[in-house]
This record gives sequence, structure tokens and C-alpha cells, in this order.
Amino acid sequence: MQPAILIRLPKLLIGFIFIITLTTIGYQESRRLDKAVSPTGVVGIMMLTNDTAAELGIKNRADPAQSINGGARYFQQRIQTISEQIPEPGRTWFALASYNVGLGHLENARALTKKQGGNPDKRMDVKQRPPSLTQQKWHQQAKHGYARGREPVEFVENIRSYYDLLVWLTEENQIKKNAMDVDSEDPEHEAVTIDPAAL
Repeated sequence: MQPAILIRLPKLLIGFIFIITLTTIGYQESRRLDKAVSPTGVVGIMMLTNDTAAELGIKNRADPAQSINGGARYFQQRIQTISEQIPEPGRTWFALASYNVGLGHLENARALTKKQGGNPDKRMDVKQRPPSLTQQKWHQQAKHGYARGREPVEFVENIRSYYDLLVWLTEENQIKKNAMDVDSEDPEHEAVTIDPAAL
């Protein structure tokens, strides 16, 4: 999606995109299992840490409503924390990476990108660096140290794939619904097959 398109979207559609993104985060984090627990001790559908849950006022991370509410607010915080100089959709992808690995480790990856001659504001340049933060050579130089570097890259890529699929399915269903709304007896309307990929 081009940044100009995102800027012009109606509030309802922006809300819809946010809901799809939250759905994909919940699926990627826990497969939407409310009692899920990770090896690092994060809990619930949105996999909130104890510290994040406390900061957000979440009392029970395993409660689906509290977890989703907390995850939504935390993701919104992540988006607001990422520099506005990073254009969309890159800003959202960086926010997702920081949701998974933390802002400090994302900033380490951006600093390493710059040090190695890449653009720290471009996702395609930065996404190559987090795996390096598992290597002693690089994480010793990083302000926030060692990171599970492959996880945020896979996390964002998987969410991008789920997101694209949900958007495609939603568009496909809307096309089918619109086709069903056309009165077949009306001579002003013809049945037309539309390829969603061509839209």
C-alpha cells in the first residue's frame, strides 16, 4: 500500500486495518490461545510481559478481553514511539518488530544498519540486521545487547502474510457480496468476473 493511500483512508477503514493487524498479532503470538505461555514467560493471546501488563493496568494477562485491550494499546504505543520520519507502511512494520523484540533492540538493529551503510529508516535494509544481534561480535557493541534477532524478522514477515491474506479474503468477499446485490433481471447490469489481483 502506498503512503498516500493510507493517509486518505476513511477513519472506519483505518480502524478496520488496525483490527486486522491486531488479529494477525494475536494469531502470530499465541495462535489466539488465551492460556498460551511462551518459554520467556509472556502470557495470553497478545503475549504481554509482566512489566508491559503492569504499565497498561492489565490485571490478568490470560483474560482474552484484557489481553487484546492491552495488546491494542501497546501496539498503538509502539506506533507512536517510532519516528514520524519513517513513512508508512514502514513505520507500522517497525512498530510490529518493537512489539516483538522491544524498542531498544529495534534501535540496535537500526544503528547497525546505519553503521553498515544501510538506511536505518527503510525496513528492507533494517530487516537484515536483527539476526546479527545474536552474534557476540555485534551484540557486544549494541547498546541493548543480545537479541533473539531472527524472531522479530519472522514475526513481521508472518504478520505481513496473514494481513495480506485477510485483506484479500475481505476484498474477495466484498466483491462476491456486491455481485449478489446486482439484480440479474436488470438489463443495465451485466455479470462480470473480477480478478482481485487486478484491483
